[in-house]
Amino acid sequence: MSENNLLPSGLPRIESIEMRGIVKRFPGVLANDHVDFDVKAGEIHALLGENGAGKSTLMKILYGLYQPDAGEILLNGRPTRIHSPLDSINYGIGMIHQHFMLVDSLTVAENVALGLKSSREPQLDLDKVSARIRELAHKYGLQVDPNAQVSQLAVGQQQRVEIMKALYRGAALLVLDEPTAVLTPQEVNDIFAIFRQMAKDGHALIFISHKLHEILDLTDRVTVLRDGKVIGTRPTAGATKRDLAQMMVGREVALERGRTASQPGEVRLKLQQANAVNGQGRPVLRNINFEVRSGEIVGVAGVSGNGQRPLAEAIAGLWPLSNGQIFLENKPVTGLAPAAMIDAGLSYIPEERMHDGAIKDFTVAENLILQDHIRPPYSQGIFLNFSQIAQHASVLIRRFNVKTPSTETPLKNLSGGNIQKLILARELARQPRVLIAAQPTRGVDIGATEYIHNQLLQQRAEGLATLLISEDLDEIRALSDRIIVMFGGEIMGIVENSQTTVEELGLMMAGERHEIVPTEPT
Repeated sequence: MSENNLLPSGLPRIESIEMRGIVKRFPGVLANDHVDFDVKAGEIHALLGENGAGKSTLMKILYGLYQPDAGEILLNGRPTRIHSPLDSINYGIGMIHQHFMLVDSLTVAENVALGLKSSREPQLDLDKVSARIRELAHKYGLQVDPNAQVSQLAVGQQQRVEIMKALYRGAALLVLDEPTAVLTPQEVNDIFAIFRQMAKDGHALIFISHKLHEILDLTDRVTVLRDGKVIGTRPTAGATKRDLAQMMVGREVALERGRTASQPGEVRLKLQQANAVNGQGRPVLRNINFEVRSGEIVGVAGVSGNGQRPLAEAIAGLWPLSNGQIFLENKPVTGLAPAAMIDAGLSYIPEERMHDGAIKDFTVAENLILQDHIRPPYSQGIFLNFSQIAQHASVLIRRFNVKTPSTETPLKNLSGGNIQKLILARELARQPRVLIAAQPTRGVDIGATEYIHNQLLQQRAEGLATLLISEDLDEIRALSDRIIVMFGGEIMGIVENSQTTVEELGLMMAGERHEIVPTEPT
């Protein structure tokens, strides 16, 4: 094989992968409708589309997890059948998943060697593996210690281990599925430098992301899917966020949120020295102190797993504090049950909507009265008042633009965006004094995201106090008046949104403490 057909790592180069006329059906769903897609050596090609557009299905076909019902895959111009992930790996195709496939108790070298043949079986060739890791790390600037235990690595370093695993196995083409979802802004910059170097060295990369600015910053071409079909493929150079958003949803989308200056009023929610532990007795919240006032949105930023979920659940009455206090409108509510918190004026949008926020086999109407079904006018004694429930559901469906065939449609038949709008409708219909919105647009398409953001801003204008918890820093920046940054269950800083930068937020997300200055109402 000539040197031109080898990558700098010595691995065979994939000159091109082409998917032609790919069709994939599931019961009641045409996931891929005659999709054409290709990627060439030395380029980064973005695959963009709303949830359910067919991106994941297409990539699972490329990786051998699904078989197409029609169409073909050409590897370097030759028709190729990929029957399994093992076939895919043998052809030089690797996939970096959003959720890491690592064993925490093993070292980097042991994770990389896992599943590979050894010349000294049953022992592993860890010395050879470590030497190769160091070679690849030097070549691509991955900065990975082969002897480090994965559980001791930061999230960004674990991402590098995933890339190392793929490179070690000979990946000439990498499929990157939301690779920045759990990274700080600084880590995103570092990982993008690695991706660019890989493309420069002749690797082909497919980049899947819902973050339009990342696609414009990193990629060479972008293909947009909608409802299982290719809407278009175009060079990224010269494209705008507005162009791509319109291709995704088929209409004009307002990407900038009309957030006016806040007019904060009285303190509605206050936490004092709040601490909590998990089931193993390890601290998950450490000395949490902050306030949320009426007429403001306070954002909570941080990489996943740094105490955001225990914080939301502690306020909602689902996670007990080990010490400290929670006040709602100046009244102590520490330790109250969720129903009592609702009575006190709290509404809660949980991050796991299908696990904690709704019941998929219940109807739309039934989900809209969860937690309120025992109260008039929805019940009379032990009997439900079905006419009142139906009327209530119809009003909320119209008001919050929930797309459903009827109030009696099972919730599981709705799209993710409409389920999230339904939960938002239910929680806001109580006219709460405080709203906890945890990951309110996770897994939601750009059109539903626009709607939910506008609703949160409208409620802010009407005086609602909102604590917005999100791992999407763009969302935090677009909606928040003040931003709390969490790391390791602690608050690293509380800053005014208008007076901070993405770089400062990124440093706090990585554990650098910022002086916390109490903010007085303006």
